[in-house]
Amino acid sequence: MKKLIIASIVLVIAFLFWNCEKDDICEDGTPTTPRMIVEFYDNLEPTTKKTVTNLGIVADGMTTGLLYNGVSKIEVPLQTTADITKYSFIFDSQNVDTSLRNTDKITINYTKTDVFISRACGYKTVFSLLDNPNGIVKTIDTDNWIKEIVIQKYKILNEDEVHVKIFF
Repeated sequence: MKKLIIASIVLVIAFLFWNCEKDDICEDGTPTTPRMIVEFYDNLEPTTKKTVTNLGIVADGMTTGLLYNGVSKIEVPLQTTADITKYSFIFDSQNVDTSLRNTDKITINYTKTDVFISRACGYKTVFSLLDNPNGIVKTIDTDNWIKEIVIQKYKILNEDEVHVKIFF
């Protein structure tokens, strides 16, 4: 009888371990909410990538933001709690002479969908930019440094591809 009880306990413990899932740790490399990938191009030579110097990006209502220097591609986060994100793209944002800084305001309009990843990782949000001209709208002023914005991919599912091209 003792052998039967011990065998039953071992069998139950083995069954419990066999049915366990790794659901308490979200593994590295698991896809998360993607950021919008923006690549910069020369307005006079549209096939040539162009690097930006001291580009500051500040979200509407914030006082600090992201700073990029000497890059032609950036990752821009979108709000997961709204269907709109507003940014100020500040060209030469670190210039001591503030009169040489040039700010263009951009409004990004999108719909969002939450996608279940796993119990450990939860959900990620994927975005769908609205069709042009409503997807990304820049505020027109007398000295826009951004000449044109072109949406390459309307669905933002991952960070492996360029979603938006900015020509300046």
